[in-house]
Amino acid sequence: MKLQLMLTLAGAALMLTPTVGRADAPAKQLYETYCVQCHGLNRNGTGVNLPGLSVRPRDHTDAKGMGATPDDELFKAIKEGGLAVNKSVLMPTWGGVLTDPQITELVKYLREVCHCGS
Repeated sequence: MKLQLMLTLAGAALMLTPTVGRADAPAKQLYETYCVQCHGLNRNGTGVNLPGLSVRPRDHTDAKGMGATPDDELFKAIKEGGLAVNKSVLMPTWGGVLTDPQITELVKYLREVCHCGS
């Protein structure tokens, strides 16, 4: 009986598991999985990792700063890491985890977050 209950609960947990690994996962969900630890739930650079970082992560809500950054630079920073765009080496490379279309969607999502268009 206990085994059956455990299997039922495990199955239910799997059905509730986010679809982050899927190629069609929404950009907001990708951001919440891969970015909020550093950039924060409010997208303003105040994530839980902040105390351990020597450089404050980018504030994605800053329309002026984000608006001055071209889409291709944001794409490259996400795909190849901060060092690729002369930013913090602490920004990891996500190109091995995220597909190019997912990164493109993340860039579009960042434009929504900053209210700065492209």
